[in-house]
Amino acid sequence: MFGIVRPCGHRLGERLKSQWMAHLCGLCLALRGDHGQFARVVTNYDGLLISVLTEAQTASAGAGRRTAGPCPLRGMRTASVAHGEGARLAAAVSLVLASAKVRDHVADGDGLLARRPVAAAARRVAGSWGRAGERGGAAVGFDTAVLVDAVDRQVGLERLAGPGTSLLTVTEPTETATAAAFAHTAVLAGRPGNAVPLAEAGRLFGRLAHLLDAVEDQAADAETGAWNPLTATGTPLTEARRLADDALHGIRLALKDVEFVEGRLAHLLLAHELERSVDRAFGTASCGHTHPGAAQPGRAAFGPPPQMPAPPKQPRGLLAGCAVALGLFCTCQVCCADEFEGPWSRKKRDGCCSTCDCGNCDCGCGDGCTCDCCDGCDCCGCDCSC
Repeated sequence: MFGIVRPCGHRLGERLKSQWMAHLCGLCLALRGDHGQFARVVTNYDGLLISVLTEAQTASAGAGRRTAGPCPLRGMRTASVAHGEGARLAAAVSLVLASAKVRDHVADGDGLLARRPVAAAARRVAGSWGRAGERGGAAVGFDTAVLVDAVDRQVGLERLAGPGTSLLTVTEPTETATAAAFAHTAVLAGRPGNAVPLAEAGRLFGRLAHLLDAVEDQAADAETGAWNPLTATGTPLTEARRLADDALHGIRLALKDVEFVEGRLAHLLLAHELERSVDRAFGTASCGHTHPGAAQPGRAAFGPPPQMPAPPKQPRGLLAGCAVALGLFCTCQVCCADEFEGPWSRKKRDGCCSTCDCGNCDCGCGDGCTCDCCDGCDCCGCDCSC
């Protein structure tokens, strides 16, 4: 599973961060509701883009939500979460792609999967996920066969690829799969005119996902002898970066042709956070923010305003604390939250990013925007808390 879009809460701002978390929790709960508790392990950041795009074309943020009960991953708090066909489509796509990923690891004999009993169990799980994804896709009118076909073709292309093979030949199946998923959000939203530009955005997103996965794994793959598209095709990092930048530009152009009802979150994730993902993969940028006590001229301080101390809460037990700790790490709150509640002590802790420096507001919106993708959008009120 790919997880290349990992936005920092500081840049999203409180409103967009709550929307993003609503889609993340919505995807997790859609997996549980339609396919059982174990299916929740395939929850991934990129999958929720499907839910975000569907909602962005249908209604303003806040519509299509329900209140979910307490969850250990939210510190046993209730929350407003996204639900409906967008979340169900995201769940179906996530299951099918997770199934394919497991089968790929089994075929490669990675780690414990080299052992026959473990491999047999993994194949059964992959088969179950694949069938569940097919049923989930059919429930929202999406034929997951295009995803399965893309995965099957991927295996054949990797076997034939060698020095001189175009890298885009290898990324094509991923592009096709993500294009189909993105385009179907227009069908769910009742906006068929958006299908073509969303398919283009999805195709290029799939290209980026494959490219960045290859870049981030190249060193590790070289050590283990695993197959890597950059190494196999002899593609230098400079060419991979050129292709990534071209894909970013193409996504921005495609998004300008999409008719959104409320597209701020979709725009920020796909036009700006995706750029940060590219920089992160190629080692050309990093995330950071200014601590409230260390603001510099021209830079805003982050963090909540001072508050009167609250009475101390009772510490959690071992098991409850472990569950909350897992949720904090899985949702990146330990890294990107201004502050979070300690899983066992329940004391307030500063997030890892709360003491580092991002510089000026460079979210791509506002006065410092250097791209033309923000023309006409309403995200330029700079809601990234800068």
